[in-house]
Amino acid sequence: MSKKIKKEPILDYSEVRKAALVLRAVNHKLRRQIIEIIEENERLVVTDIYTKLRIEQSVASTHLKILRRAGVVATERNGKFIYYRVDTERINHISRLVEEMVE
Repeated sequence: MSKKIKKEPILDYSEVRKAALVLRAVNHKLRRQIIEIIEENERLVVTDIYTKLRIEQSVASTHLKILRRAGVVATERNGKFIYYRVDTERINHISRLVEEMVE
């Protein structure tokens, strides 16, 4: 009787799903602008973001929520203010994963 050898999956589908979520999140012009503005300033509150981009607060909040869910931006609370910063570690991880997939 032969034993079945469990093979390692070619792709870690969990990681692929995470990468796809990030790629969908950053594949939007306004969200890329939000990321750039946050990067330039290290961290910003939503008021600064929508003022600089001249958009409605609700629009900025909606796009920040998408970026936050994808792990592209992280938040930190300081009193009543919530600061957004780009999660460069997460972005670098996803970039490496995508590079490995296309090699």
